[in-house]
Amino acid sequence: MTIIRFTRQRQAVLECVRASHEHPDAATVFSEVRHALPNISLGTVYRALDALVQDGQLISVQRAGEATRFDGRIDDHVHFICDRCGRVFDAYVSLPSLQAAAKGKVPGFQLLRALVEYHGACAACAVVAQA
Repeated sequence: MTIIRFTRQRQAVLECVRASHEHPDAATVFSEVRHALPNISLGTVYRALDALVQDGQLISVQRAGEATRFDGRIDDHVHFICDRCGRVFDAYVSLPSLQAAAKGKVPGFQLLRALVEYHGACAACAVVAQA
């Protein structure tokens, strides 16, 4: 699927998410994009994020009870998610064996990409827990 209209607002949203290593939520993207486009609305940011995810240009990272976050890195990688502070870290790990094992498990299913999450405590939260 391709976005019908790739507007200046969508371009700014895409660039903001791709430039971030923090997996921002919509409110953070809105705050950042407003520096370049002061008249942009939060609704426009939400619509742009939805369209960019639907188009495969962004990945959404969803956790129950928390705001959806967005990732501009759409290549195969895994997410390490801290269950204490909620930070999301990217890790580039080879996934071919996992994908090979998954292929063919559901007849007729075409595997396009893999999204893998590991949950635990980041270094900062682990130190606080030990103190």
